[in-house]
Amino acid sequence: PARHFDTGTTEPVSFFLSSLEELLAWQPNSNDDFNVSTVPLAKRQPSLHSKRPRTLVCHDMRGGYLEDRFIQGSATRNPYVFYHWRYIDIFVYFSHHTVTIPPVCWTNAAHRNGVPVLGTFITEWTDGEKLCEAFLAGGEEAYHAVSEQLARIAQHYRFDGWLVNIENTLSAAAVRNLPPFLRYLTVQVHSAVPGGLVIWYDSVLQNGALRWQNELNEENRVFFDACDGLFTNYNWKEEHLERTRGLAGPRHTDVYVGVDVFARGDVIGGGFDTDKSLRLIRQHDLSAAIFAPGWVYEHLGEENFLNNENKFWGSLAEYLPTHSICTLPLTTSFSLGMGTSRFLAGKEEEAGPWYDLSAQEIQPLYPEREGRLSTSCCLQDAWCGGSSLRLQGTISPGEERVAVRLFSLQMPAPPKLFLTLLYKLEGPHPNEFTVALELTTWDSGTCHEGNVTALPEPNGRHHPRFLPAPPPGLAKLLAACDRGSHGWTSQCYELDLQDCSLQDLSLLVSRHQSSPQETPFTCLLGEVLDAASVAASPPQVQSVTASQLWWQ
Repeated sequence: PARHFDTGTTEPVSFFLSSLEELLAWQPNSNDDFNVSTVPLAKRQPSLHSKRPRTLVCHDMRGGYLEDRFIQGSATRNPYVFYHWRYIDIFVYFSHHTVTIPPVCWTNAAHRNGVPVLGTFITEWTDGEKLCEAFLAGGEEAYHAVSEQLARIAQHYRFDGWLVNIENTLSAAAVRNLPPFLRYLTVQVHSAVPGGLVIWYDSVLQNGALRWQNELNEENRVFFDACDGLFTNYNWKEEHLERTRGLAGPRHTDVYVGVDVFARGDVIGGGFDTDKSLRLIRQHDLSAAIFAPGWVYEHLGEENFLNNENKFWGSLAEYLPTHSICTLPLTTSFSLGMGTSRFLAGKEEEAGPWYDLSAQEIQPLYPEREGRLSTSCCLQDAWCGGSSLRLQGTISPGEERVAVRLFSLQMPAPPKLFLTLLYKLEGPHPNEFTVALELTTWDSGTCHEGNVTALPEPNGRHHPRFLPAPPPGLAKLLAACDRGSHGWTSQCYELDLQDCSLQDLSLLVSRHQSSPQETPFTCLLGEVLDAASVAASPPQVQSVTASQLWWQ
């Protein structure tokens, strides 16, 4: 069927639904299996429902369903990717089709990094009026059926809820049923999808008129009260934020103030001035909805996209609270889910562009310190996948080392940690530097390294012991421990901790002698792996079936 398979290549594709009839007729079927997300939503700290302000990203690019619709990837040169997952809390896939089901590759990538994904239910123009009249103006059976179908779709494809966007005027009968529809949809989504969300876009008013308010007020509050949050329109000023904060009361973090990165209309900020909008939003302790950050790709061009993307998100980092990883194992090769080649064990296996967001790995923080440190993606060389993480910086005069924070953690430390690291030093004098890992623990009176008689580290910084060879139980898994290849160095470490909570995993780059000059360094990271918990539970594969084979 053309909905599930590309008519040109027969490859499976992600799809949308275009009408109320298609929505109500939707049933899961076996052609759908490709579209079901295979990655459960990773746990994170603090949880999404904590009371700190959140950051929502609404991805709207050229109508949607571009190369990202190819479920098994494509040979796209310079594709759009998103990888600053640690800095955002919710990802919405937006298009102007009635029911936007997020392409499964986005759900996989977001979930791996602890971010829930919402689809979009939209009605607009005169067709939207007719559609709303059909399911809202009658009895409750009609809007119950729509709600149940939307909840079933999210549950079946394993994404996390809906943005609801009614951008057309409503009759008195239809608008009367809108709050009960939103309430019922929210209840259905919550029961079908653990942690599910329904967010309302600031559009129609309680009298049915279509008038964007750019704030929470008495005209649209009834819809906010019926669901999990409000996404405001973009043309606000500071007084709108003040009124919104007052009216929202304890639910102030459920208001997502819209910021259009394309800066259309009378807005504050946008483009590389988006930080101005965020500063004001955070001053009023509200959440933010960043709309169309693909501006970086569409407006500034594909060629220098990765550099511009790091610059854009780096400029906002101060206003984006990050979330921490709270489960082991942690393993990543930093791959973006795209590349100009494919690498395996440090060797180029296959040249040529590829794009598959489902293959994106856990992404780190991307720390930037003006002129001192930059973190970026390197497509020219990788240990595994399509890219490695490039750290470039300088060690200041008189300093011996620099610590680069890669991951924020929040979990109890296992009694024994085995870590492996694959790296490559570049630049004119790579032999002047050593590279190691540093773990910090949360300050607690009980945390000890090694045996109980050891003194606690004064600042909670632990430097795992270097292991020249892997311990016997892990030798098979860590065969690369004592050898790198193709210029990559592989190192294993162990650390014994008692009653500790992990806080940060950092990379330490040290120089052998201190120097009155500043020393520049470049280091590529190919892989970080917490080995003990990986070895403990090899997954068992059962009941393998093959269907729909097409030999070429």
